[in-house]
Amino acid sequence: MEKKESLHPGRLFGMGSAYWEAFALHAAVKLDVFTALVGKELTAPELAAELGCSERGMEPLLNALVAMDLLIKGGKLFRNAPLSETYLDRNKQSYVGHIIMHHHFLVEGWSRLADAVKTGQPVETESGDEELERESFLMGMFNLAHAIAPSIADSVELADRGHLLDLGGGPGTHAVFFCLAYPNLKATVFDRATTEPFAKEIFRRYGVEKRISFAAGDFHTDPFPEGFDVAWLSQILHSNTPDECRALIEKTAAVLEPGGMMLIHDFFLDEDMTSPLFPAIFSLNMLINNYGRSYSEDETRVMMAEAGLKDIKRLPFQSANDSSILSGIKP
Repeated sequence: MEKKESLHPGRLFGMGSAYWEAFALHAAVKLDVFTALVGKELTAPELAAELGCSERGMEPLLNALVAMDLLIKGGKLFRNAPLSETYLDRNKQSYVGHIIMHHHFLVEGWSRLADAVKTGQPVETESGDEELERESFLMGMFNLAHAIAPSIADSVELADRGHLLDLGGGPGTHAVFFCLAYPNLKATVFDRATTEPFAKEIFRRYGVEKRISFAAGDFHTDPFPEGFDVAWLSQILHSNTPDECRALIEKTAAVLEPGGMMLIHDFFLDEDMTSPLFPAIFSLNMLINNYGRSYSEDETRVMMAEAGLKDIKRLPFQSANDSSILSGIKP
């Protein structure tokens, strides 16, 4: 006789308190704990004094970060673990603290998820520091894109393409890495004017400022530049309604030259809309913040076909958080 598996609420307890670790990480990044510890070891009182914090608050935070494998403790001295030393030093190009701060700014909205579910409307939040919130979002998008852009560039064949439109490209990270991978390619990033300073800094940082231009505008209402043989729509659809997605795909297809290729990169759900996990949870993030959601691969294929694209297929790329790429050709 088979023994029935006993039920236990422990998994629910873990889910309910999962934000505790996230909040400890947010606080440490906000306070610049990891940058202060780069290349050295300090006691909790020493670090508290350096960062203008209380000793009573600093010590349990540091101990928790040790338990999370983000710091290493020897006696009373704390130092960065390799992961933190590499990715949480504000002075390194590999720094990913911007996306962690973006997640921090999402906290208030997520705390009101039940309200969003009841009303079907985004919730209103106020960060108190709009400039930092905007910087965290834009450079957070750079952090995310930077982690996968080189492998995406390796997965997409653009050797015979000349001019790429990076629609809603933010700081233009993908455009940069496409241009680095394909020396004959030039690109145009189309996004809001507030994004331009961040984008141009990234272009300069990677030495491609002569091959990438920035066109300012609202992609819902403003005309697109023309003359592209490839268009890249990365993480665009999920921030928009189904009707807006159809309009954007059609509008983009219209500025592609015959034979031009459209590439759509997003978190695609399976047909039943319940997996993979990250795209399913990400739909709730969109519910809280705008009128978009995660779309299934089948839904996206239909929208691409409705815009007249042919030879629609999924490329052999999948990121750690289950983003993937669909391509289609304009006849």
